[in-house]
Amino acid sequence: MLEGYDLDRLAIATLASHSSLQIVHGAKKEGFETLLVVTEDRAQFYRQFDHLVDHFILVGKWRDICSEHVMRSLREHNAILIPHGSFVEYVGIDCALSLRIPFFGLRSLLKVEASQRAKMELLRRSGIPVPRDFPPGGEIDGLVIVKLPGAKGGRGYFVTSSLQEVVERLETAIRRRELNDINEAIVQEYLVGVTAYIHYFYSPILNRLEITGADIRYESDVDGLKRIPPRALAELDLEPTFTVVGNIPLVLRESLLPIVYEYGARFVNTTKELLPPGIIGPFCLEGVIDRNAGIKIFEFSGRIVAGTNIYLDGSPYSYLYWDEPMSVGRRIAREIRLALERGVLGKVLT
Repeated sequence: MLEGYDLDRLAIATLASHSSLQIVHGAKKEGFETLLVVTEDRAQFYRQFDHLVDHFILVGKWRDICSEHVMRSLREHNAILIPHGSFVEYVGIDCALSLRIPFFGLRSLLKVEASQRAKMELLRRSGIPVPRDFPPGGEIDGLVIVKLPGAKGGRGYFVTSSLQEVVERLETAIRRRELNDINEAIVQEYLVGVTAYIHYFYSPILNRLEITGADIRYESDVDGLKRIPPRALAELDLEPTFTVVGNIPLVLRESLLPIVYEYGARFVNTTKELLPPGIIGPFCLEGVIDRNAGIKIFEFSGRIVAGTNIYLDGSPYSYLYWDEPMSVGRRIAREIRLALERGVLGKVLT
């Protein structure tokens, strides 16, 4: 896919959403040209950052990125595409896998991410502690959280202890075409504790795993309900959701870091074994820390996550590795630059 590319004029490209401003900011810091694919309704907002964006490609809808003229334009700009959390959700898995544009990261992991069941199996095979799960429509034991597939930011998730509610709501999701089949959903033990979204970066160039930060997601309406007095909650006819609306910085106890690092290393090794060449660049393990400081992981993201946006000038952890401002967006560009300088660009692209 790099055939015909001018490697002296590579452009870092992504969709104008999620963590795109961080990505282009970091790319400019590392001396790359930048490109955003943007829909018409968002163009006015993103054009105010033209000091960070060298090229815009305007599309009517996100899936137009797979059209011949958009792909041709990306290739003319020597674009390396950075997938983020909105990418597959917006363009679809078939488009994402078929794009004839070099990806930074492990492209085959996108297909795993599209299936909640496949994601949990990958975590289990990594030897990472995970919550119990139950077959959709089967007996449940206590409080569970039910999740729909895909990166929907928590939309459609619900908590219940009723098997009847699980079945009825999943059948409703099928009618609304949010599910094709009841077995696409995952029914998981609801974990009690502090949610922690732990950010990592695996460098094939340096052969090094880095912890780059952590965050807590602020979710509507479940977090907003905390401000309502208990007696008023009973009168409030509201179905709470877990839609993520923002992120809060989290600095973990240092005694937790060896455990967190071990989980990340297990994940890296398993992807190398099952999905060679293995994870490239940023990923996130998403879990709950209980009262005994035990950590269970209920989800992973195999690319940059929006929680890294809170560390645009670098996290406490990234400073320990680099001793300079290093966002994950800049860390991606730094990895590409290191690979380019060493003549091994293929090590970080798929």
